[in-house]
Amino acid sequence: MNTTNTLYSFRHEVGLRLIKLINLLCMVAAFAVVWFTYYKFVVGQYYFWGHVTVVAIFAVLYFVFCKTYDAFLISYYRIFDMISSQTLALLFADGIMYAVTLLLYKHIPNPFPLLLCFVDQISISIIWSCIAHKVYFKWFPAKKSIIIFDTRRGMSDLIEEYGLSKKFDVQKTASVEECLADISMIDNMEVVFLSGVHSRERNIILKYCLYGKQQVYMIPRIGDVIMSSATQIHILHLPILKVQRYRPSLTYLVIKRLFDIVSSLLGIILLSPIFLVTAIAIKAYDKGPVIYKQERLTKNGKRFMIHKFRSMKVDAEKDGVARLSSGDNDDRITPVGHFIRKCRIDELPQLFDVLAGNLSIVGPRPERPEIAEEYMKEIPEFQLRLQCKAGLTGLAQVYGKYNTTPYDKLQMDLMYIANPGFAEDIKICFATFKILFAPESTEGVEEGQTTAMSIEEDNYDK
Repeated sequence: MNTTNTLYSFRHEVGLRLIKLINLLCMVAAFAVVWFTYYKFVVGQYYFWGHVTVVAIFAVLYFVFCKTYDAFLISYYRIFDMISSQTLALLFADGIMYAVTLLLYKHIPNPFPLLLCFVDQISISIIWSCIAHKVYFKWFPAKKSIIIFDTRRGMSDLIEEYGLSKKFDVQKTASVEECLADISMIDNMEVVFLSGVHSRERNIILKYCLYGKQQVYMIPRIGDVIMSSATQIHILHLPILKVQRYRPSLTYLVIKRLFDIVSSLLGIILLSPIFLVTAIAIKAYDKGPVIYKQERLTKNGKRFMIHKFRSMKVDAEKDGVARLSSGDNDDRITPVGHFIRKCRIDELPQLFDVLAGNLSIVGPRPERPEIAEEYMKEIPEFQLRLQCKAGLTGLAQVYGKYNTTPYDKLQMDLMYIANPGFAEDIKICFATFKILFAPESTEGVEEGQTTAMSIEEDNYDK
C-alpha cells in the first residue's frame, strides 16, 4: 500500500511538472522568436548571452506571475480559469519586457510585434489548457471522496459548481455523528472533506485519516485561523504556542505606509482622465452629487468617511436604513452606476482616503458601523478584523466573491492579519487585477445573509 502511494505521488509530481514545463517552454519560445527576429535589432547589437538573459528574465517574470495567479492549478481550476490566469500573467510579463525595451532604446519601439506575440501566447495557452486538462485527468482519475459535515452543508454542491468533480468523486456524505458511529466508512476513501466540524470530533477523524493515509481537506473555523498566528516558543521545558493580537514590526508599518503614499499618488495621477470622465457622466445623468460619502470602520473601531463615485440614486437610503447591495438586481443602482461598478471605477476615489491615511492599499475592507453591529450579534469574532487598518483590497476580495458570506470573509481577513508581511501585500495587489475580470465578484448579498450553508455559529472553537 505504502509503495503504491509512493509511486503514485512520484508519477503525479513528475507528470505535473512536465506538463507545466511544456507551457513555460512554449511561452518562452514565442517571446524568444519575436525578440531575436525584431527587438534584438531595435535595442542594438549586444552580446548573444545578453539577449539570452533578456529571454530568461521574461521566463522568470512569467513563472512568478503564473504562481501569483495560480495559473498552473490544473487539478483544481477549470480550463477558462487557467486561460484567464495565464493571460494576465502574460500581460504583465510582456508589458514589463516592453518597458525594458523602452529603457534600452532612445525611441519608442514598435509594440506590434510584441502584441502579435501576446496573441500567439494566448493561443498557446488555450491549446495547452485544453490538452493539459484532458491528459491530467486521464492520468489521474478522480479520487474516491467522502464529505463529513457538522454545521456546514452543501460541500458536494460547491465541488460540482466549481468543476472539481473530475478531481473528487464524492461517493458519500455523512454527518459527523454518523461518521463517529461508524468511522470505518472512511477506510475505502482516498480523500476526506471536513466541513465545519468542531475540534474535538475533528481531531478524532484527523488522526484516523493519518493512520489510514487519506488526504484531508478541512474548512477551518475561526479558532483555527487565530491559532495560525501562533509563535512557537520553548519555555518551562515544554513546547508552547504564543498567541497575541496583531503586532507587526515597525519596519513593515513604515514600508507599508510609504507604499500606500506612492501607490495612491501614482494611481490618482495616471487615472485622472477616468476620474474626469466618470464625474461628468454621473453629473450629466441626474444632476446629483458625484461623490458619495459613507461612514466606515477601520483600526480599533475608528470611524472615518469613505469616498466613492456615486453609483446609486440620490435617495437610495432615504429611509435611513443601511442595506447591503443585492448586485445587478438592485433597482437603486443607476445605469452609470452599473457600468462603473462592473469596472470597479466607483472605488477609485478611495485612493484619496489611502493618501490621507484613513485606508491602506491592502487590508480588510472597511464595514459600515450599522452592518458591522448586526454581524457581531451573530458572529462576535467579527470585531477581530478591526485589529489592523482597513484596506482598498484584501485577501477576502481576492479569494472570495462579492456574495461570499461575512463569516467566510472574516476567516480570510483573519488569515491576512495573522501573517502580516510586505511580500503578501504585493501578492494581493497583483492578484487583485484578476478579480477585475471576474463577473461573479460583483454579485450581491441577499439581505440578512451573514453565514454560509446553514452554519450555526453558537459554539465556536475558542
